[in-house]
Amino acid sequence: MCRYLDCGSAVSTRSREESRRSVWSISSDCLQSGSALRDCASSGSSSSILELTCSDLLLQPIISVSPTMDGVSGAQQQGFQVLQGSSFTISCSVQPQYPGGSFQLTFTSSNTAYNYTQPAVNHSADFLFPAVDPAHQGNYRCVYGVFVFSHNFSSESRLLSLTVTGPKVFIIRLVVVLLVALLLVVIIIYFILKASRGQKSDPQEDIELSCYNRGVSRAEGEPAEEEGAQGAE
Repeated sequence: MCRYLDCGSAVSTRSREESRRSVWSISSDCLQSGSALRDCASSGSSSSILELTCSDLLLQPIISVSPTMDGVSGAQQQGFQVLQGSSFTISCSVQPQYPGGSFQLTFTSSNTAYNYTQPAVNHSADFLFPAVDPAHQGNYRCVYGVFVFSHNFSSESRLLSLTVTGPKVFIIRLVVVLLVALLLVVIIIYFILKASRGQKSDPQEDIELSCYNRGVSRAEGEPAEEEGAQGAE
């Protein structure tokens, strides 16, 4: 049943007697023959109830890095980078399902492994790392454990990788950001000056055109005065 429901493997079974009622009866011989679960179920009535507990009882916990800490970058789906000497927080959480429990943060690298444990408060726990050094580089995973139905159950999150970067990488990134910002400022200033020059050129063209028209009117008037003078003579 646990396998067919995709709930892991059976942990325990317990029989109890209740008043006779309508139930779904499932034939174990039918399941063992390889038939589908729905084909092996039939409606009926019974007073004997079999209580089954499967191992995959808990939801998968969520692991994340606090986005408000300085020095943390990178997509959380692929991992994250932390500047050496800075601080960061790894948060473990799970959807409300059972009260209590605890979170264990496991860390593994090429040559070491550590476990950090904290009780679950409001279904979450935070693990603070105040000063990062290269020894913190590796893979992290949250493991949520809780005691229910007289058994201990646990569920693991996905892996999250951490890479520690040195000051040189940070300085290079800072220089690149400053250069990009400087380039944007230069482009903005260029367009502003170009627009201002375009606005100043229009009045000058009008003045030159007016002066040209006046010159034409005087040139055309001079022959008229000469003709008038010759007539007087």
